[in-house]
Amino acid sequence: QVQLVESGGDSVQAGGSLRLSCASSGFTSSRYSIGWFRQAPGKEREGVAAMSRDSTTTSTNYADSVKGRFTISSDNAKSTVYLEMNGLKPEDTAMYYCAAEGRWLYADSQLLAHVYTYWGQGTQVTVSS
Repeated sequence: QVQLVESGGDSVQAGGSLRLSCASSGFTSSRYSIGWFRQAPGKEREGVAAMSRDSTTTSTNYADSVKGRFTISSDNAKSTVYLEMNGLKPEDTAMYYCAAEGRWLYADSQLLAHVYTYWGQGTQVTVSS
């Protein structure tokens, strides 16, 4: 059974940085996609960063709102995907979730929540001004 566990959320001031982690277990596909999503109270869940990987290629994608500030990366040895967040803004405040799908997702679907099968429980990020 696939499990995803997020960690690293915290309360920071505007301009600060955080690194979120998504540890996976039970995920055996060599071709997969991982996405980071966020949801603020009263708002829809939105994709912020995603990657698709196979044995030779990695493709990443970012929402316009986080380009240049957020970076998605992975450590396969630790079965962990990271979201490095710099230059945080109050509007980045949300519950952040990682999601996984056992297939390659192309750019037009990497940031769509409904295409992902597996989800973590979320980690809260709060940015104060």
